[in-house]
Amino acid sequence: MPIGNDFPTYWSNLVAGVTGTRRIRSFDPSAFEVQIAAEVLDFDPTSAMDPKMARRMTRFIHFAMAAGKEAVADSGIDFAAMSQEDRDRVGVVVNTGGGGIEAIIDGTHVHDTKGPRFVSPFAIPALSGSMGAALLSMEYGLTGPVMTQVAACATSVIAFHDALRLIRTGECDIVLAGGSEAPVVPMGVAALANMGALSRRNDDPESASRPFDGSRDGFVLGEGGGVVVLESLAHAQARGVAPTVEVIGGALTADAFHISAPEPTGRGQARAMTNALRNAEVAPDEIDYIVAHGTATPLNDVTETRAIKTAYGAHARKVAISSPKSMIGHLVGAAGIASALAAIGAIRDQVIPPTANLRTPDPECDLDYVPVTARKARVDTVAVHGFGFGGQNAVAVFRRLGA
Repeated sequence: MPIGNDFPTYWSNLVAGVTGTRRIRSFDPSAFEVQIAAEVLDFDPTSAMDPKMARRMTRFIHFAMAAGKEAVADSGIDFAAMSQEDRDRVGVVVNTGGGGIEAIIDGTHVHDTKGPRFVSPFAIPALSGSMGAALLSMEYGLTGPVMTQVAACATSVIAFHDALRLIRTGECDIVLAGGSEAPVVPMGVAALANMGALSRRNDDPESASRPFDGSRDGFVLGEGGGVVVLESLAHAQARGVAPTVEVIGGALTADAFHISAPEPTGRGQARAMTNALRNAEVAPDEIDYIVAHGTATPLNDVTETRAIKTAYGAHARKVAISSPKSMIGHLVGAAGIASALAAIGAIRDQVIPPTANLRTPDPECDLDYVPVTARKARVDTVAVHGFGFGGQNAVAVFRRLGA
């Protein structure tokens, strides 16, 4: 993540309100209207992959492999000691929005300047959105379902939805689930800037991302990846593990409205929230914390606020809400896993990360967004939002085991 290359560092910095936005370092942004992003720094892909394979693959795959390895190590599961039949029941769902976009850019440049026979034979695997999940399955010999969904900014919330279904239907005992994205490339920054989606606070990068604030002017593009190990409770108990957090439900809907703008009333988002609560069998007033999509764009934050009011009724004014994007920017296909990790940390440590940079609330965004400073609170049940370009809406619900 832009504020830490492992979960403990990410979580502690998130609670502390540390911001990962700075002037772009991966290329010279001097000619760009937007010169800031939330990049992952000091990351060595060979810490997670063979150096030769790391050179052949792209950055989103590097993130997926590093995050997946951290998750597996943390879980204590030894896949090598499993029988083939047991590994047949382990799946991988690692989603992305854009995949290996730099392989497309680099391959096209080589083609245009040197000719077709110089294009790398590894370009297609390197750009493939499914390769993060596939390489993780190869790393551990996992022969259950390997899936990658592409749903823009909702995509790694959908990973939890799919993983939960694989476990509930009995197809898998374990699923590695998450998302990865590396969109901070010249074309990506230029296109989003020209769309008017990005903050232009080049002179004040640390406070550029301002979800729900009246002065917000767009999101900060970020990059990163995350993976968690989902496991059926019976399987966890059989190996002597007592999980802290469970995934209890989720839902997907569509706006069917516009290629980038949310439907103004928030109806589709509200239906995703309501359906997710129904699927999780929890009432609105049982939600202690909402990890908002909270992009800091003028349209999204107002629409999400309207949707929360519709779905939660009177409880909308009581529930705590915050946006990790205020610190890490918008990770697109990895935004949902970043939010899920915030939910997991909040339940584990009973503390809600803040919405950094929220100092002058938009009058239309009039809910409790936990501004500036983290808050100690009882957190048993959390809803995680992910809303993507094209009107793709996803919500997942997490709960403290035994709550």
